[in-house]
Amino acid sequence: MFKNVLFDRKNNKLIEDKIYYRSALEFLYSKNIISKAFLYLFAKVPFISKLYGYLNSRKFSKFKIRSFIKHFNINEDEFLKNTKEFKSFNDFFIRELKIDVRKIDYDENTLILPCDGRFLAYQNIDGISSFSIKDQKFNLEKFLKDEKLAKKYEEGSMLLCRLAPEDYHRFHFPIDCVPSDAKIINGYLYAVNPIALKQNIKILSENKRAITTLKTKNFSDILYIEIGATNVGSIKQTYFPNKDYKKGEEKGYFALGASAIVLLFEKDSIVFDDDLIKMTKKNIETKDSFGSSFAKKYKRA
Repeated sequence: MFKNVLFDRKNNKLIEDKIYYRSALEFLYSKNIISKAFLYLFAKVPFISKLYGYLNSRKFSKFKIRSFIKHFNINEDEFLKNTKEFKSFNDFFIRELKIDVRKIDYDENTLILPCDGRFLAYQNIDGISSFSIKDQKFNLEKFLKDEKLAKKYEEGSMLLCRLAPEDYHRFHFPIDCVPSDAKIINGYLYAVNPIALKQNIKILSENKRAITTLKTKNFSDILYIEIGATNVGSIKQTYFPNKDYKKGEEKGYFALGASAIVLLFEKDSIVFDDDLIKMTKKNIETKDSFGSSFAKKYKRA
């Protein structure tokens, strides 16, 4: 059985990750003929994810909410709505939180985590290939579908944010910025849980994604990429392009399932926090919440 160990940053200890539908995911990515057929249906046939989304947006799907909260020990006191007020499972999934339940680091020389989730920090982008058990090469140009952008960030840094199904699924700006329009790259909907990513890191370059450039004053341009995954064909942007946004303001949300966000930084623009780097070198994801610091501005000697 696949086990994924996380570093719980708040409690400073290693924990085991609870993987939703673990047995089903182990089957889908087991590489036999039958599992490949099912994986093709779930990842490459949009109707499956659309149907899943439709069913979980209906009123009868509310029955899943209580057991889901109990299984993952989710703190209901953080919810803006009372649990009984959710109209469907998807309504619960895209829940908003009460103001101030996430402490935001407002230091102008720090960047904050854009979402709740599990994080890997690579001071050099090339390091991400080490997360895959097959040591497959991550190709930045294929990921961005833009040769010029890839050249700009090829020697830069990357933060990989993986949202699990139980996480708060709204995402936010990591710094004061002016965001561009989001460029959509259509793709598949492979899972982005560790079972899938450790089999093939190239999934990040094959899934549906949206790319936004953040113009900042204290940092260079930051690329903000949302990645859809199994049962998450829907990436909803709630921001307005070319408008000033403050650190911590909402950018958008994912509807249903697991998903991921990648932040890309130019060379010598940031320095990741030591604890993130330490865990990433061990291929251990760090579990933390939106609002916490993850990097500081690079200071030239």
